[in-house]
Amino acid sequence: MTETTAVPARAPQRHRRKDLLAVNIGNALEWFDWNIYAIFAPFFAAQFFVSGDPVSSLLSTLAVFAVGFLMRPVGGWVFGRIADEKGRRFSLTLAILLAAAGSLMIAIAPTFESVGAFAGVVLLLARLLQGLSHGGETGSAFTYLAEMAPPAKRGLWSSTPWLGVGLGTMLATGLGVLLTAVLTDAQMTEFGWRIPFAVGALLGLYAIYIRRTMTESEVHTQAKAQDGGRKPSFTDVMRELRRERRGLLQIIGLTISGVVAFYTWFIFAPGYAVRSYGMDPNASLVAGLLGQAVFLAAIPVMGWLSDKWGRRRVLMIFAAGFVVCAFPLEWLLNGHPLSLFATMAIGSVLLAANCAPLGAVFAELVPTRLRATIIGVGYATSGAVFGGTAPYLNTWLSSINMHWMFVIYMVILCLISVFVIVRMPETKGVQLR
Repeated sequence: MTETTAVPARAPQRHRRKDLLAVNIGNALEWFDWNIYAIFAPFFAAQFFVSGDPVSSLLSTLAVFAVGFLMRPVGGWVFGRIADEKGRRFSLTLAILLAAAGSLMIAIAPTFESVGAFAGVVLLLARLLQGLSHGGETGSAFTYLAEMAPPAKRGLWSSTPWLGVGLGTMLATGLGVLLTAVLTDAQMTEFGWRIPFAVGALLGLYAIYIRRTMTESEVHTQAKAQDGGRKPSFTDVMRELRRERRGLLQIIGLTISGVVAFYTWFIFAPGYAVRSYGMDPNASLVAGLLGQAVFLAAIPVMGWLSDKWGRRRVLMIFAAGFVVCAFPLEWLLNGHPLSLFATMAIGSVLLAANCAPLGAVFAELVPTRLRATIIGVGYATSGAVFGGTAPYLNTWLSSINMHWMFVIYMVILCLISVFVIVRMPETKGVQLR
């Protein structure tokens, strides 16, 4: 049931569009920082973890990738509380600062040859810092844009962080295409892998600047004024979280399938095609880049449809669609770059149907006073447990010729999301409470 409080005066349209741009530029750079690790891991794995088996070194590097996800629930909680107490703008600015710091640490990190096992420690610390930042970024961004959006366009506006996800990931993939085209494998292994992390650190400075000029969410400001500026105790927060546990569980149930599909078909697929089918690395990156472009185009369409058709119908396109298409997509993929593009394009359209409505749905399910905390914890926990382990699990099962088990795993998660969608209320058009 929604609260019937007065709607606060809206910021001028020009300012709202500027804030929309500021959030999404920062979000794109955050995802660029996050994903260059997975994309360039094959080149720097042996620099940090020395082993006679290249697969073992890669698995160790992917394990650090997964460990970074462990900090995301912590980041969701910490930055969610910051956003709910200090404001959405402050939380978003601090998050991008930590992301840039993590990229800088990796860019200048010493190798195993220089400092021994301490090299892996530096890599781990940097990834934990990025995980903390990334866990806070998503919840705060979803919350801010849902609160700033015109109610009739909340689905469209709240889908735009995924444009940042797509652009940041495409920028990371595109840089991979460029570097592998102009540098030899030996040069990429020696120093080329450091370049994207240095770029991420530099671009982070610009993101910090533009986020400092954002206006604060008026929905949040009004809620704080109604509470008299009172800071709730930890006991009060936990009591409220228990009261809102249904919304938290719904957020988790809607997220678990999407994060696995995202890291499988949006991030992991090009590298998987190279290792499993012998596809040319540069051709796989180009095909992956084109597949990611399809996702970018589909996001605003699905966000707009969620404002027209309702959130549940669009979410069901993904969840039921992947149940039906998971194995056919697996069978379609082979050693030809066109097959990679086709599978990623189909997967990207279905994935957009999951991602685009999420920001609006999350905000509509939970109250303003704990919105960033609940969204941050729910989404980051799902990302950590399911998304963070997806590349490692996929690689391991593929190495023992049991990749079909991973496909079944993804189908099961999609069926859980179908159950949640069927049981949840339609939230399109509700007033944020």
